[in-house]
Amino acid sequence: MTQNNYVVIMAGGVGTRFWPFSRTDFPKQFHDVLGTGKTLLQQTADRFTGICPPENIFIVTSVDYKDLVQKQLPFLTPDQILLEPTRRNTAPCIAYASYKIAVKNPHANIVVAPADHIILKEEEFKRTIKKALDATEKRDILITLGIKPSRPDTGYGYIQYIPNADADIKKVKTFTEKPFLELAQQFLESGDYVWNAGIFIWNAKAIMKNFQLHLDEMADLFEGGKKVYYTDGEEAFIKKTYSFCKNISIDNGVMEKSNEVYVVLSDFGWSDLGTWKSLYEVSHKDSAQNVIDGQVMLYDTKNCIIKTPKDRLVVVQGLDGYIVAEYDNVLLICKKDEEQKVKEFVADAKSKGAEYI
Repeated sequence: MTQNNYVVIMAGGVGTRFWPFSRTDFPKQFHDVLGTGKTLLQQTADRFTGICPPENIFIVTSVDYKDLVQKQLPFLTPDQILLEPTRRNTAPCIAYASYKIAVKNPHANIVVAPADHIILKEEEFKRTIKKALDATEKRDILITLGIKPSRPDTGYGYIQYIPNADADIKKVKTFTEKPFLELAQQFLESGDYVWNAGIFIWNAKAIMKNFQLHLDEMADLFEGGKKVYYTDGEEAFIKKTYSFCKNISIDNGVMEKSNEVYVVLSDFGWSDLGTWKSLYEVSHKDSAQNVIDGQVMLYDTKNCIIKTPKDRLVVVQGLDGYIVAEYDNVLLICKKDEEQKVKEFVADAKSKGAEYI
């Protein structure tokens, strides 16, 4: 561990696909989803113990979640909680954190990670991160972590790399965002594609250079904050700056355009926990392949995920492959294989009242 290592945790999303458990005022990253006694955000911060000192952990989140972050990670100072006035996707979020960190330490070596991922092999994860940090300490390159695909999943982005048996860190050839099933199957068979884990490693100089090359207007905006970061003027500056930022991901804005992108092939039990089905896949199952979290009585039921309040008895009979989820006065019953409709349900639920979303 060196004082130059920093971690930026992105914790501003709403997690719509995990509704009704994930809600606008209390998204999934602030829940103890796995029943470990720690929320996803707390688990993510803990994961970087030994990689960077606690004072080098920065959380980027919505102004709406400031109190949740402070409560769950009380060791953070106010300067370590970066508050976004509006959601503008991951490029502005990462630019804000990178330019602010660079003011304090221009030699910073930065890991960027979402707050809501699951890592089952913690030590292997740390080993992979340290390998990437070693590389970005020496070279001005952009690194992303790639997960070997286990199935032709259409919900993930894919990275094609240039095979090189002698290199742990491989040059990226192309990015493909959420392909249709037939193409995802071809990627799986080709052997030179991996899932994009959405975890990035670079040094401050490299990422700022690439912002200037590929998102120059955004780079100029955040560069203009050099004198106000870590001062009372930062909040007003960021509020104004975000009003001018385009809504774009770091993948579309920088990674897909840069010629300096590399991937570290990784295997550390990763899931982005984006959906109910992804939670089902990583959770313990009973003899009938059910995942149960709640006070539940099951009859002739299999291949289901059931997450309900502990103080409510739930009886389920005759279901195969369903999501049954209840939280805060909303009950969802949906086929597991049709979980993509959850976003439609949320959109329709808005008409019933803001308290349901």
